[in-house]
Amino acid sequence: MIKRNLLVMGLAVLLSACGFQLRGTGTTELAIKELDLSARNAYGPTVTQMRQVLESSGVKVIAGAPYKLILTNEQESQRTLSYAGAGRTGEYQLTTVLEYDIRGQRDRELLSDKIEVQKVFIHDGNNLVGSELEADDARKEIRRDLVQRMMLRLQQLTPAQLDQMQQTADAKAQAEAAAMEAAQKAEAETPRQSPVELPQQ
Repeated sequence: MIKRNLLVMGLAVLLSACGFQLRGTGTTELAIKELDLSARNAYGPTVTQMRQVLESSGVKVIAGAPYKLILTNEQESQRTLSYAGAGRTGEYQLTTVLEYDIRGQRDRELLSDKIEVQKVFIHDGNNLVGSELEADDARKEIRRDLVQRMMLRLQQLTPAQLDQMQQTADAKAQAEAAAMEAAQKAEAETPRQSPVELPQQ
């Protein structure tokens, strides 16, 4: 019994040393310690859950933080996988796509991407209430997965990567500003053609 316990403990230590974590356990340590969070639906369930998970991971979610996570769009779609006729059981697939931006200093876009999660649920034509509950459960699972995947993506961002993204965004903004200034200068220096005078009759 003691040997078995020691073996289990040894395996757990080895796995944790390799960076392995069971789903839903362990810490989700982020390099980002402060984050501004906003969404189109400011009080929606996804942004609310995202805020809770960030705060429980030790991230201060405050306005004016150096980096800003914006949930720009969340779209849900549903399609039939199998249909057996009226009043019968069929399979449906729910898909949610979450688009997001990460912005840095001077509100410059550092990263723009999306996360897609799909879940299948059973719709029973003879049990509409139960089917609706199953659909709601699928939506909740999707939301949990969206938040978990977003956290994984945030975990992968190091301060060095964010600094590099900020430099790239700054350089792009400066190049665009210089190009616009040059275009305006060229336009100002181009002599304007005088209107054509028609010969007097």
